[in-house]
Amino acid sequence: MAEGTGAATGGQWVERARALAPQLAARAGETIAARRVLSDNVELLKREGLNRVLQARRSGGLEQSLHTHIDVVAAIAQGCGSTGWCLGVYQAHEWLLGLFDARAQDDVYASDPDTLVSAVIGPRGRAMRTADGYRLSGFWPFCSGVHQAQWVLLGAHIEDPAATVPDSGVFLVPASALEVKDDWYAAGLTGSGSNSVVAKDVLVPAHRFLSLPQAGEGHSPGAGLHSSDLYYSAPVPVLALFICSPALGMARHALEAFKQRLPGRLIAYTFDQPQIDSALTHAQVAEAATRIDAAHVVLHSMVDEIEGYARAHAVMPYARRAKARMDCAFAVRLCLEAVELLVYASGGSALAESNEVQRAARDVRALNMHGLLNWSTNLETYGRVVLGLPTNSPVI
Repeated sequence: MAEGTGAATGGQWVERARALAPQLAARAGETIAARRVLSDNVELLKREGLNRVLQARRSGGLEQSLHTHIDVVAAIAQGCGSTGWCLGVYQAHEWLLGLFDARAQDDVYASDPDTLVSAVIGPRGRAMRTADGYRLSGFWPFCSGVHQAQWVLLGAHIEDPAATVPDSGVFLVPASALEVKDDWYAAGLTGSGSNSVVAKDVLVPAHRFLSLPQAGEGHSPGAGLHSSDLYYSAPVPVLALFICSPALGMARHALEAFKQRLPGRLIAYTFDQPQIDSALTHAQVAEAATRIDAAHVVLHSMVDEIEGYARAHAVMPYARRAKARMDCAFAVRLCLEAVELLVYASGGSALAESNEVQRAARDVRALNMHGLLNWSTNLETYGRVVLGLPTNSPVI
């Protein structure tokens, strides 16, 4: 982290992110070709302190607002979608580590506050209790940014026949204890390095486990260790938020790329009508821009509500948590709709893999396909809550 960054305000972090975006954009193609975030990109993020936005101060972090997270990640994603995605999830894991036992936080950050943590939060693995911890095994796809991470958080169910209440959560393990599969060949977020990881009977000390059901009800070993209320935020809404923020930057990048290509472009199969003079083009651009702005408002409004409950150290009510998850799905859907408008307005040239609008479209589509943001699932889940019916999801 650059000298003196600890005194910066939220707005200054956003400005730093915006200043980095052109450098990241210049090598976005190289990032895609590498199928992982470049080490040079990660070093830029670290140099400006952007990897520490949601990291606890006790661990050398900045402990900023979720509002700052949204705008920093969106600015980076406007330069490079894959780098913005990975920064968003790295910041998510900083926040989640803040809920862990102090010993787990120190395991990660005591020797290097710039340590990065990758994760697959979904409970895809299994953990067996031992005398002093757990033995973890499983296969976890979509471990974004794992090549640059020194630690990994992995979700698993605890197998304990003696337990009266089933439990599940996330386990903190060194990246060196995992096998990383070379299987990330994807049509979107191609440069995110979202490879699968495998754990085979990895021993995890008890202090490196966090129960997500307990954390969801406001009970975690780490929340009270910190100087701000950030870590009293409702886990599911904030974990959903963390994978939304890049969509804003991706959609803004598509809009800017479309605008830059307009001068001199003619509408095919007309009397050489300039596209920039077409009323249809005006309507398409206006609709896309408004959808992106609406997504921005939805996410920041959601954060206002999350942070209000966090300041009161109050558990966010179930219905409001369900609404927050729906808000996240709605915001990224708006970004997708905006970019799709611009793709079709770009004509056949948008089929090129190198086309900037096409690149943004691939990334936003991939982001919308995340299970937690699935449009149809969230419609049903939130609709059941609105109607007072039993939920169809344990993740709220």
